[in-house]
Amino acid sequence: MSLRHPAGMPAGVPAGACLGLGARLGTLLAVLWLAGCASVLPTPEATLPPPAPVLEEPPPLPPPAPALLAEPKPLPPPPPPPLPRPRLATDFDTERGDLWQRVRDGFAVDDHDSDLVRKWERYYAGRPDYVRRMTERGGRFLFHIVEEVAARDMPTELALLPFIESAFNPLAVSTARAAGMWQFMPATGREYELGQNLFRDDRRHVLASTRAALDYLQRLHKRFGDWELALAAYNWGQGNVQRAIDANTRRKRPAGYRHLRMPEETRNYVPKLQAVKNIVADPERFGLALPPLENHPFFLSVALDRDIDVGLAAELAGLELEEFQMLNPQMNKPVILAAATPELMLPYDNANRFLRMLPLHPGPLASWTAWVAPRTLRPAEAAQLVGMSEEELLEANRIPPRMLISAGSTLLVPREEGSADDVAEHLAHNGVLTLSPEGRGTRRVVFRAGPKGDSVAAVARRYRLTRAQVAGWNKVSTQARFRPGARIVVMLPRTVTPAASPARATAGTSSARPQAAGNTAVKPANARPQASSQAKPQAKPQAKPPARQQARPQPRAQANPPARSSAQP
Repeated sequence: MSLRHPAGMPAGVPAGACLGLGARLGTLLAVLWLAGCASVLPTPEATLPPPAPVLEEPPPLPPPAPALLAEPKPLPPPPPPPLPRPRLATDFDTERGDLWQRVRDGFAVDDHDSDLVRKWERYYAGRPDYVRRMTERGGRFLFHIVEEVAARDMPTELALLPFIESAFNPLAVSTARAAGMWQFMPATGREYELGQNLFRDDRRHVLASTRAALDYLQRLHKRFGDWELALAAYNWGQGNVQRAIDANTRRKRPAGYRHLRMPEETRNYVPKLQAVKNIVADPERFGLALPPLENHPFFLSVALDRDIDVGLAAELAGLELEEFQMLNPQMNKPVILAAATPELMLPYDNANRFLRMLPLHPGPLASWTAWVAPRTLRPAEAAQLVGMSEEELLEANRIPPRMLISAGSTLLVPREEGSADDVAEHLAHNGVLTLSPEGRGTRRVVFRAGPKGDSVAAVARRYRLTRAQVAGWNKVSTQARFRPGARIVVMLPRTVTPAASPARATAGTSSARPQAAGNTAVKPANARPQASSQAKPQAKPQAKPPARQQARPQPRAQANPPARSSAQP
């Protein structure tokens, strides 16, 4: 058998050689294939990650420090954010940045021209220091009044009215007992919700009295349809003005302001306002200079939620006491009761200072509180019950000698140490102090009201007493009227005789004490701010008026007393 050459094998090569060569080639290919696999696949050791480093054992923590015996003091609360500064409309900041110019732009009452106007122009022009003091004082309040006038679309001449009423003094009191910047009489103030009680007199409150005055002026203008007559009624009383108009109408005479018969004070009232208006319109013509006033608020309202002494509030605000009282003049006592006075009026920077300092104050905020007499007491007995000397009690409450404190009266007494209770709202609004003469040296007078009846006010005037005393002895309100023939009781010093003998009076000689007023004390709506001093020296002295106020003289005899009266400059 012959061997055939594989295809492609060169001729001349033996077939066995071919077989041996193929075997060697196969072996070589196998070795090369294994070597290739070894170069591609990694070894098992190459795929393992490197070993993690060994960390040393951390050192043990130190033992905790022993607890302190006293707890650390807590950090004070953060101060409140500052009050935002009020922003005005753009036209106020640029075109109307001058408050005096804003007042001039709002003049809308027809000019009153007369010899009386010239008289008052000369009066003010001849007193530049007085005008300067008056306008500087009024600069605190004028912006707020102009804002209120503008909101009601009223003439800005009315914003100048406090210049002639009180010289812009919110603590002013006239001889007729009109009080405050707008000079409200007590009865008119109560009619327009200006509270008057032991702790405050809102006739002196800057914002409240401004609101009431503009309400009253709007009502008068609506009634008379003329600003001159409305201003006359504000000064003289609307009933008096109406009667003067009716009298002229019956006589077929003109019924304007210039033609009515009226008191001299009312006759000069509108000319005086016109003179102030002319000076504000053109001060240089009169040789006067008005202090610059910017058209922005002088003070802000700051909320008050705790009772605080007046002196401490002024100190925390960084104000002198006199300046603080000028902005918050309604207080009758050295403590501010938050229940009745929930806000203070302070300049912007002082308002923020007050808010920062108030939470940091370490001690109590108020050193005074209110105490109600459980029965009729002598001052010495009341002082013993509250833990103060009789002299301190008399001075703090302005109680004259030889007076009794009626049951239900509210007294100002020192606050107990550590007490955090504020005066309750009903006391803050309704607190009254009713006094009566001691039994020694007094006599009990009982008489009957006349055929037309009688009033508490008339009886008090007749015997030179206060209405609160007469009302307390007879258990009626200070505004009450006695029906014809009603029995009326008064307690009088033995040396005092009435100005006019009452009808069917029977004077008793008993020295029995007057009945306690108790819960029949005057309600706040009819309460007098303070009792006033008596005019005659032989009369028993009555409670002194509040600080900065004048004692009331005897009222003028008038058929119809004015609703209010202005203070002369």
